[in-house]
Amino acid sequence: MTDSGSGPAEPSEAVHEDRAAGLAELVRRSGDGDEAAFAALYDATAAKVYGVALRVVRSPEIAAEVVQEVYLMAWQQSARFDTTRGSVLGWLCTLAHRRAVDRVRQVARERDREQNYEDQRNGTPVDQTWQEVEQGMKTNEVRAGLGALTPLQREAVAMAYYQGFTYQEVAARLEIPLGTAKARIRDGLNRLRSALGGGQS
Repeated sequence: MTDSGSGPAEPSEAVHEDRAAGLAELVRRSGDGDEAAFAALYDATAAKVYGVALRVVRSPEIAAEVVQEVYLMAWQQSARFDTTRGSVLGWLCTLAHRRAVDRVRQVARERDREQNYEDQRNGTPVDQTWQEVEQGMKTNEVRAGLGALTPLQREAVAMAYYQGFTYQEVAARLEIPLGTAKARIRDGLNRLRSALGGGQS
């Protein structure tokens, strides 16, 4: 009874082992430059790799790009693949997951940059004040005018003016809320403009 109960699992395990060994052989041949073996590896595993990527990026187009990048990396690294450290499918899925996470972060950074650009292009009151300060001042006048600011205002304005940091970057570097960073820069610029205006009159 015990033998008959364990019997059905054996063919499944054998098939799994045969498939794993077959994929490992395809990777080995790919490492030797066998393009046909690599094409067979792609056909046997791409659907699974695509599924992993899609679950992370949630975009069919980006998932397809991730798959292309994964197999390019696989082709380049196939000669160094070590079967003792894991399965071929596990290796490919790990590459897919890591690359997909990288793409999500990349897309988020690009979205933030676009939002920053739109914020600046829309010309908020702070941006208008900044433009007025720049138009009416020379660099040496800016340095002199900074002395009229509080230390906190001076630090934030200097980061924005001399180093070109966005509000978000100033907030991150000073470890303060975004609204606080904006307020310091806005108040500092207003104070700076007043100081320069008083000096010109």
